[in-house]
Amino acid sequence: MSSLFDRLKTRLSAPGRIATIDAAKAAPPPSPLAPVDLTNQAQVAAVMDLAARIGDILLSSGTSNSDTRTQIHTVTSAYGLHYCHVDITMNTITIFTTIGTTHKTPVNVFRVVRRMTTDFSRLSEVDRLIRSIQAGATPPEVAEKILDALAAKPAAYGTWTAILGWGVLGGSVAGLLGGGLLEIITAFLTATLIMSLNTWLDRHGLPYFFQNMFGGIIATLPAAVLYTVAADLGVRIPPGQIIASGIIVLLAGLTLVQSLQDGITGAPVTASARFFEALLFTGAIVAGVGVGIQVSVLIGMPLPPLETMPTTGFASSTVRVVSGGLAAAGFAVASYAEWSSVLISGLTAVAGSAFYYLLLGPLGVGPVIGASMAAVVIGLAGGLLARRFLIPPLITAIAGITPLLPGLSVYRGMYAMMHEQTLIGFTSVVVALSTAGGLAAGVVLGEWVARRLRRPPRLNPYRYFRTARSFTFQQMARQKNAVRRPDSVRPRGRLRKYPGQ
Repeated sequence: MSSLFDRLKTRLSAPGRIATIDAAKAAPPPSPLAPVDLTNQAQVAAVMDLAARIGDILLSSGTSNSDTRTQIHTVTSAYGLHYCHVDITMNTITIFTTIGTTHKTPVNVFRVVRRMTTDFSRLSEVDRLIRSIQAGATPPEVAEKILDALAAKPAAYGTWTAILGWGVLGGSVAGLLGGGLLEIITAFLTATLIMSLNTWLDRHGLPYFFQNMFGGIIATLPAAVLYTVAADLGVRIPPGQIIASGIIVLLAGLTLVQSLQDGITGAPVTASARFFEALLFTGAIVAGVGVGIQVSVLIGMPLPPLETMPTTGFASSTVRVVSGGLAAAGFAVASYAEWSSVLISGLTAVAGSAFYYLLLGPLGVGPVIGASMAAVVIGLAGGLLARRFLIPPLITAIAGITPLLPGLSVYRGMYAMMHEQTLIGFTSVVVALSTAGGLAAGVVLGEWVARRLRRPPRLNPYRYFRTARSFTFQQMARQKNAVRRPDSVRPRGRLRKYPGQ
């Protein structure tokens, strides 16, 4: 533990740290000697395939289209291939270029991202690899071996450690919502059961939609059982916090932040597809919660009417801030993040939760506006901390907003609709969707501000590269005329010089 804090202290004192994506957008990487023969079609295709494999890992980990495209360009430029076209649509990566000067030969590489998995440890490894490639320290054959080893490498820690992280997320969210010790323990066990079942179902190839539906059912039934048993014993336990924590555990892995970031940064097709995917999976969670509510009635353990949450004081708000940090750290562990990333994610969530519960809450700011403003703080703080500690800013952004996801609003809306309170249910669902959208947009805005604050100066590309970027038919005609024209035939008379020549 002492070595970890020593390393953090060293990194805090290091000047001029910038994120990999910031360095990639600042200037083309220095490439005085190309490590491959740029006239050889096979070697150029190998470089493009290497860049596509790196883009595969970035995209599957949740990186936006714009940032993935920029970092693919960084890899190809570092190996001398300065100009190529990169197109990303949903889960496909296409890289195209031409080689040669007089006779252009097209080279094309196409790759499909087979699976969207949130593995932050692989994302951190690839981030370091891109830095090394951009610095000119890793030749393409070494980078290829590193990617092969990374593909065969198991996760940073075991599956049960990740499931334990999901349990910590569920228990922390229950505490954040005002639950007591019994609710926290039940939420921890419920989240562990949900993710254990989903892991087993995923290994057997069940689509993710049905995994979320079964998760919504499991999120509801333990709370109903606990409420009925406690009521028979004369103990009052509100089940809303337990159900909401289970819903947040299921919502945490969705791609809402990535979809809005794609839409904001100019990838509307991919953004629409990812947003529809997020809504579809959210609908599966809502449907599972609805089935769980009806099953609880059938087994004679109905859930109680919804109650308005009581106003909390400073002490309980402090508990919520700490619970928010633990929830973000738990999600980072569940996503196989490195331990330094887990710590930074927790600090980022603490900053956002403190802003929300200690400042915006006493001022009476509404849930949608308050969550959006807190997300801006999370994106800004997380972006600055991520750049200081050289970790991908995406990790702190996604983990930081997890405690603020609207799990309780989703449960309230579904409960009201199941009990013929259509207006209340519709209002709660709209609030949940608005809160989720505000969180995603806010964290993207905060990360954008952090990127501008720590952005290095941009350099213009070299003039020769600009002029050599294209070869037109007019240039070809001029070359033919120059070849046909004898050297002895020259225009007579003096050439008039104009100012600036």
